[in-house]
Amino acid sequence: MLVTCNVCMHHCKLENGQIGRCHARKNEQDKIMSINYGKLTSLALDPIEKKPLARFYPKSFILSVGSFGCNLRCPFCQNFGISMATEKDVSTKFVAPRQLAEQALELTKHGNIGVAFTYNEPLVGYEYVIDTAKILQELGLKTVVVTNGSVTEEIAGKVLPYIDAVNIDLKGFTDKYYEKLGGDLATVKKFIKLAASQCHVELTTLIIPGENDTKEEMLALATWIAQVDKEIPLHVSRFFPSYNMVNTEPTPIAQIYALTNVAKKKLLYVYTGNC
Repeated sequence: MLVTCNVCMHHCKLENGQIGRCHARKNEQDKIMSINYGKLTSLALDPIEKKPLARFYPKSFILSVGSFGCNLRCPFCQNFGISMATEKDVSTKFVAPRQLAEQALELTKHGNIGVAFTYNEPLVGYEYVIDTAKILQELGLKTVVVTNGSVTEEIAGKVLPYIDAVNIDLKGFTDKYYEKLGGDLATVKKFIKLAASQCHVELTTLIIPGENDTKEEMLALATWIAQVDKEIPLHVSRFFPSYNMVNTEPTPIAQIYALTNVAKKKLLYVYTGNC
């Protein structure tokens, strides 16, 4: 039977046994299931600033975990080895929610405050995020999600009550650019608004030369963020060649600072990244 996945804007229609474009969800006996549940590809204790989160428990650490799969196709992806991968492409280790939460608790002696779901797109496997977050809450620990924000309001409504902080990639501010990436700007804007009403939010915009790097676009982006909440921190991040853009020059540092100054006209907290 053909079943529609409700996780993101793609609404993949999947036959029995078929896997969605995110590589992480599958029609199993007429039910859409997460196939990356608890299957970790990456695990590291990171500074919270690396997520990046500048105004959420600064100078602390967080246990960062990734799986595989993503519902966008950004040609500049820094983590393409897992985000663009299928299950067959990567080596994984199953870690149950309770096991992960207890590992995070053990690491509190090293300054750890919880778990960050990151590296690939965590919300294509939102069930694991929720199940782990519930246990983390019981243990007095924090849950952070680093996401592209490209999920439906239904899924956002399920996940956000359990999340303490998110960093959302606002990749640009035109429909045309998001279409290039296989995404939808309106979906991300809705997610940002919902998240801002429920938890700590910071945003990251990676500046790609010739794509989203004009002062006009940055002004429009920052103006919209300010309408949501001018205290939302924005990270203006420098691009380095990666994945399908290895022949593109890095973003000029001067341009990052110029765009940061534009954003500061509208927002209270603007940070540079990768400089």
